[in-house]
Parts: sequence; structure tokens; C-alpha cells
Amino acid sequence: MKTSQKIYLPFKRLIGLFGSIVGIIVCFIFLWWWIIPVNAIVTRGHPFFVQERYGKNQKVFKMIKFRSMKLSANPNLAPSDMDKETQKSMDTKFGVFLRKTSIDETPQLLNIFIGQMAFIGPRPGSAHNEEFLRECRLKYTPNAYDVKPGISGYAQIKMKREHDPEFKAEWDHRYVERMSFWFDVGIFGYTFLKILGAVKGR
Repeated sequence: MKTSQKIYLPFKRLIGLFGSIVGIIVCFIFLWWWIIPVNAIVTRGHPFFVQERYGKNQKVFKMIKFRSMKLSANPNLAPSDMDKETQKSMDTKFGVFLRKTSIDETPQLLNIFIGQMAFIGPRPGSAHNEEFLRECRLKYTPNAYDVKPGISGYAQIKMKREHDPEFKAEWDHRYVERMSFWFDVGIFGYTFLKILGAVKGR
């Protein structure tokens, strides 16, 4: 890792800490106070989905999201790995709304506050069903496990809706090589515009 990147990392953590505090307050005021009870009703008392993911240095942590699928859905099978009919049968209508607006990811502000994640970084792979992705990432130096995972990342904006582990590992490697304040700002800005619908993905 470059010297400039090592200097940036503590600063990045401060951004994550203060940014997550502001984000948690804003989300609670405008979103969470009504989303939590509504999703609890829709999912029969289980508004959150917690899954073990690989973080920095391959340390396993529990990532939190709003549940968007029925309780009968396989917890280790990502929606992207299901065919359209299966996913449609497993989705809750409210969950579709949460995923489409990316609101389902907002509880990860708590992971950022704790220090397990950052706003920008490689997306954390599942510790249960993405072993091939982990193997692909470890082929590179530097790799995704040299930094904290993020809510959004370079691979997400470059690959759009593709899910090839080998390509993802390569884009994650390129991110760690180029990681800097302005690079993170660019990824954050692109992600924000995409959520608003100003940028269309494939």
C-alpha cells in the first residue's frame, strides 16, 4: 500500500465515524422510525437481516440490512443468484421497494460506526457461499481484504448488474491500488446519482 494511502486510512475512518453518526440520525428521523415497524409487520417480526461477511484481513463480521425477502428464503442465497421467478416468489412487496431505493442497505451505517465497514470499499462477500470470490480476491496484491469493505464500491459501479467473481476481484484490486480521497468521492457521487435515478445501470 502506498504511503499516501496509509496516511489517508485514518482520515477515511474519521469520515466514516462522523458520516455514520450524521447518517444514523438522518435515517432515524426520516426513514427508520416507520420502516422498522412496517417491515416487522411484513416479515412477521424480523425487520432485519444479519449475515456473516468477510471484512478487512478476512475477519468475519455480522453485516446488517433490512430484510427484503420472506423468512422461507435461503439466507445464504443472494437475490442475484436466483432466477427471476424464484426471486419474485421470495421477495416481499415492501422488500422490493427497499432494495430498489437502496434503503435496505442503510442499517450498514451501524457497521460503519462500529468500524467494521466504510462508506466506500469492496463489497463484503458472504462467509458461507462466496468462497470462490474469496479465492479470486486472494490472487491479487493488494486485494479487497487489505481495506475495510464498503456500502458501495468500484466494482459495483463498473460491473453494474454483473456478478462474475473473477471480474469483481479484479475491480476490487484496482480499487485498492487507486484508493484515495478523491477517488472515493467520485465513487460516492456516482452511487448517489444512481440511487436518484440520474445514472442508469444495465
